[in-house]
Amino acid sequence: MNRRGLLTAMLATALPLRAALGERRLGLAIASYSHRWRGKYSSFKVPPFAHALDVMDHIRGLGFGSLQIGVEGWTLDLAKQVRQTCESYDMAIEGSVKLPANAGDVGRFERELRTAREAGAMVFRTALGGRRYEVLARRADFEAWKVAALKSITLAEPVARRLQVQIGIENHKDWELQELVAALKAVASEHIGACVDTGNSLALLEDPLAVVEALAPYAVTVHLKDIAVRDDEDGFQMREVPLGQGSLDLPRMISLLLAARPGLRFHLELMTRDPLEIPCLKETYWATFPDKPGRDLARTLTWVREHRTATLPRLGELSQLALLTLEEENIVKSMATATKILGFK
Repeated sequence: MNRRGLLTAMLATALPLRAALGERRLGLAIASYSHRWRGKYSSFKVPPFAHALDVMDHIRGLGFGSLQIGVEGWTLDLAKQVRQTCESYDMAIEGSVKLPANAGDVGRFERELRTAREAGAMVFRTALGGRRYEVLARRADFEAWKVAALKSITLAEPVARRLQVQIGIENHKDWELQELVAALKAVASEHIGACVDTGNSLALLEDPLAVVEALAPYAVTVHLKDIAVRDDEDGFQMREVPLGQGSLDLPRMISLLLAARPGLRFHLELMTRDPLEIPCLKETYWATFPDKPGRDLARTLTWVREHRTATLPRLGELSQLALLTLEEENIVKSMATATKILGFK
């Protein structure tokens, strides 16, 4: 289905989605403000967000209903202020945490969860790795990473169970679908689930819709994003774009997730950055998954060519102000699509 067909489908499903979503508002993951957050590229005209309270003040005016944000270093005083702000603004808060690396790190992990719970956070997102085709050079490297990742999950589960919180492990261009599902089945806990990202797994030559469908029963939170694609000589490029401007079947994805987990929160994750290069036609790309079937490559490249966009703009030499303005525009456009077409309040 091309982009025009996707937009038509979105419009056709707006009313059923609105009924399924009810009074739910779209949330925002702090990565959407990767430039403005903590003054990374802030300017005088667009002041930085120093902490969660600044972000909540701003996104409330844009209509967002929840915030997913890192909780490392939070004090009890900040947590109490966040809780008061949530209650005042009728917003929810979710945390983003790093799982314990070893037994000695469990105390740090538990303190962060306890502090964030004081703010009202009962759901936390985590990521255990990066783009495996970039950061890992051999299959043995991946196996070593996997052992460490499974150990982290095992250490985290009793803490999450004791505190009665849920941890969502993101499909973060690290796990293949079946690897993540196997990890979740192995831990077999209602407190360890998935943070379902609607676009990431395309980088591992997986069908985004199939990934969402398979992870939906394990979902505890969602990163909602849209992806534009373009083929090139080494494989393809993918770029996060405002909701409705890419090639993902967002209405179908939302419906699948709600059918499996009616109470899910959805958080916009839209990083304003250059396209990511997916060099799946280079030998080095395949080093960590030599057994991946060639049909995955064929299916993905066919899909990319069917959905390709003429150009994927790069940020180039944008000034700080122009970059911050573009970041804000992308978020505002996404919110407009979310409310007018996707059914969010």
